[in-house]
Amino acid sequence: MRKRVLVIMPSMFIGGAEKSLLGLLEKFDKERFEIMLFLFRHEGELMDYIPKDVPLLGQIQEYTTFDRPIKDLLKSSLMKYGLARLKSKKALAKYCKETGEEAEVWKSMQYTSKYVSKLLGPIPGSYDLAISFLGVPFYMDKVDAKVKMAWVHTDYHSLKPNRELDREAYSKVDYVVNVSKKCEAAFLEFYPELKDKSLTIENVLPKALIELQEKEEIKPLKGAVKLLSIGRYSEAKNFDNVPDILKRIRKKGVDATWYIIGYGKEEQLIKDKIREANVEEYVILLGKKANPYPYIKACDLYVQPSRWEGKCVSVIEAQLLHKPVVITAYETSSVQLINGEDGIVVPMDNEGCAQGIVDVINNKQLMEDLVANTYLHDYTNAEQLEKIYKLME
Repeated sequence: MRKRVLVIMPSMFIGGAEKSLLGLLEKFDKERFEIMLFLFRHEGELMDYIPKDVPLLGQIQEYTTFDRPIKDLLKSSLMKYGLARLKSKKALAKYCKETGEEAEVWKSMQYTSKYVSKLLGPIPGSYDLAISFLGVPFYMDKVDAKVKMAWVHTDYHSLKPNRELDREAYSKVDYVVNVSKKCEAAFLEFYPELKDKSLTIENVLPKALIELQEKEEIKPLKGAVKLLSIGRYSEAKNFDNVPDILKRIRKKGVDATWYIIGYGKEEQLIKDKIREANVEEYVILLGKKANPYPYIKACDLYVQPSRWEGKCVSVIEAQLLHKPVVITAYETSSVQLINGEDGIVVPMDNEGCAQGIVDVINNKQLMEDLVANTYLHDYTNAEQLEKIYKLME
């Protein structure tokens, strides 16, 4: 009899975690395990890419309240969830006032999850394993499972958490999964007492889907040298510095155009920086793309100029599609690629980043070697799933 596995995810909007989830769902051993998916909201550009052999549990309205507008909840039959959200905001504001800390995104998620989860009903079914794949897992006591796991997709140094709330949330699971050894090390700096329940499982990518989607035709990209970056328009991705970096690249004699796929709250800031640098013709915001792979195929160099990452899925996708890759020297860069073999790490500052990119572009042999070396690696990481299987033996 197959063991039952439930994966829990907020939604399927475009993001690295969502793409990694598709890889996990695609590669999971369906002969040994019956894997199912529960989404808080049946929404997002990647909904259509959920594997057909993975059942999707029905949407439960209470679970949609984590990020719906509070004013809408207060006017609906879900008023108590709106009130819980207001209480969470007040509790966060009180904590920040007492500690002098800022109301960072992760803290906001912590308080929202804590206060809303208290009111939630059970998730239907009984399972051998339940996985919280994204977010703060306060709701994991709402699922009946023999083993429970929670994923962490970023470097904990960047999260600035309320540690007591994290400890409370992680007490509801048996294992905490980080996506790289460096991310696990950072997590354990915060919570050394959780060492026995901590492990690393790297992102799994859906190779078949990626290779199929890359064949979609797109309008040709302009520019003698086409650079591409993918990610949310957020502080982490550092896209606000791309206009200045690109301006420096062009001053060094490289006729480059930089394309950025993504969306997010910093879009206006990036547009303002583009105007300030006077590079409107050469930094192109492409917006959301449910299928970014034809753009990866069309670029000459994939660049991830991030301030911080866990293990960036878009970089791995570019390598899987055999593109030369440049990343900045963020803290987890050494686990992202092998510097000089299947990618290049350049300095974080704008001048160093620009010079590093120029050096790669002007070295045709290096570009060819970077591409050739990607054929020597399996970037899908399907073998990582064996770590999950062993925990269920």
